[in-house]
Amino acid sequence: MEVIVAACIALIVGAGGGYFVSRFLLNSSAKNAADSATRMVAEAEKQAESLKREALVEAKDAAYQMKQDANKDIEERRKEVKSLENRLMQREESIDKRVEALDAREHQLSSLGGQLERKERDLDASLTEIGTALERISGLTKDEAKRELLDSLKGDVTREAAATIREAEQFARNEADKKSRDILSLAIQRVAAEHTAEHTVSSVTIPSDDLKGRIIGREGRNIRTFEQITGINLIIDDTPETVIVSSFDPVRREIGRITLENLITDGRIHPARIEEMFNKATDLVNHQVQEAGDQAAFDTGIHDLHPELIKTLGRLKFRTSYGQNVLTHSLEVAYLAGVMAAELGLDPLPAKRAGLLHDLGKAVDHEIDGSHALIGADLARRFGESPEIVHAIEAHHAVVDPTSVLAVLIQASDAVSAARPGARRETMESYIKRLEKLEGIANAHDGVEKTYAMQAGREVRVMVKPERINDAQATVLAHDIARQIEDEMEYPGQIRVLVIRESRATDIAK
Repeated sequence: MEVIVAACIALIVGAGGGYFVSRFLLNSSAKNAADSATRMVAEAEKQAESLKREALVEAKDAAYQMKQDANKDIEERRKEVKSLENRLMQREESIDKRVEALDAREHQLSSLGGQLERKERDLDASLTEIGTALERISGLTKDEAKRELLDSLKGDVTREAAATIREAEQFARNEADKKSRDILSLAIQRVAAEHTAEHTVSSVTIPSDDLKGRIIGREGRNIRTFEQITGINLIIDDTPETVIVSSFDPVRREIGRITLENLITDGRIHPARIEEMFNKATDLVNHQVQEAGDQAAFDTGIHDLHPELIKTLGRLKFRTSYGQNVLTHSLEVAYLAGVMAAELGLDPLPAKRAGLLHDLGKAVDHEIDGSHALIGADLARRFGESPEIVHAIEAHHAVVDPTSVLAVLIQASDAVSAARPGARRETMESYIKRLEKLEGIANAHDGVEKTYAMQAGREVRVMVKPERINDAQATVLAHDIARQIEDEMEYPGQIRVLVIRESRATDIAK
């Protein structure tokens, strides 16, 4: 019990002592904190004062520097303004000096003008006195003297002008002749063409002479059918291993030659096969015509021709004129015209175009009456060629007068090509014209389907339409054609007119 009481007392005493000790320590700590805060505030105030003084110093330094910079800039501006003022003053002084000089020059010119006016008056007075003296001495008035002087000068001037004109004309003629010779010789030298004489026969080689009998056929059936379908003449003679295909029309002759060669290669020679081979040969030649036209346009660099013009142009491959191949001649004329146009400083392409197309009418002149120049010009106009090209075509044989340099160039080129040695043969052209006229006379009659001049013009075979011409009318037609040939043509010997009327009936066994 005593122990417990003692422990309680000790506990109470300890708690009280602890309380008083903690209060003491707490009071001491608060006092220290207050002192520390006071010191910190004092230090902060000192530091703030120090920063304030430093900021003020820096601000003063910056303001001073800005003032210095502003003063420096103002000084520079002042110098620039001063320099400009000096330059303006110098310019003003210079202008003043120029004004003074101009005033002095004006005064001088005014003085000279007055002097000139006085001298002009003096000169007029002197001329008047001289004129009066001359009139008195010569006995002529001023107008009369002027008229006499002009008449005298007019005669002298006329004679001199005439002499000058004659000299100029002679010089121009000589120079033009020399220049034209140079251009022609240059064109001829630069354009070389091969010249081959066209004939009216073609030779076809056969493997053996035994084939000649098969070509003729039983009682001449095959050869008659061949000649009737192709319109050419087969000449089978003693020449070994050779059959001659004869026709004045080169296209027709080429078709016949190909037909015969194909028949020989095939070995089956009878009327139906002949007609089949003839149709194939016709298609082949038409294809060659198209290729020839395309190649001619390509060789001359002309790529915008109408398809019909190209086709007509290709037909010239099988056309001859005085023995000269017309397509080759047209190409040569195009090259010659292009060279001469280039030498004259002109565009060579229109010249080549006109040269290539200039003989276009010869492809159809056996079908249309008239000059081939006008026929060709009409074809070119119909298929969109320019008036310049059309005129050059129609004027190349002077059917119309040439009115352009291009037309004259085509005339010259055509003449040069035709005049080359060996280029043409007159007799061949006359012969072909005679055969064409023979066919033309027969074709003009009603009911005629086809006409073939054969045996070198000694025979005319006329195929008629059986539904329009009967046997009696065929006899009358042969007589009429023979009489017309006698009246309109001149020829040696006799010409046989053979009218053929054939009817066919065809059926198919199925």
